[in-house]
Amino acid sequence: MHEMAIAEGIRGVVEDAARANDVRKITRLRLEIGRFAGVEKHALEFAFEVVMRGCPAEGAVLEIIDLPGRALCYDCMEEVEIMDRLDPCPLCGSGKLMPQGGDEMRIKDMEVA
Repeated sequence: MHEMAIAEGIRGVVEDAARANDVRKITRLRLEIGRFAGVEKHALEFAFEVVMRGCPAEGAVLEIIDLPGRALCYDCMEEVEIMDRLDPCPLCGSGKLMPQGGDEMRIKDMEVA
């Protein structure tokens, strides 16, 4: 389950940020995850709860913001939203798409007390 490793990475970032900013308690963490990132959200939520024990984010609310999959169509030269990596262009039907987003994952922000 790679979600546990992701949660551990988040913990490292949280602890570094808390230490650098003299923060004792993080109450909310907003995480952006792209459609193609391959993250099982329920597993990440569980892992987050377990991994954050004993750190400033223990008990924090994890808010996951879904980011769409995006691609550039080489035929109509438009950036389009796609549901699956192999989808055709929803505007012209072309299969010549270059992914432009949807595989990202980042901490957007944290609320502190």
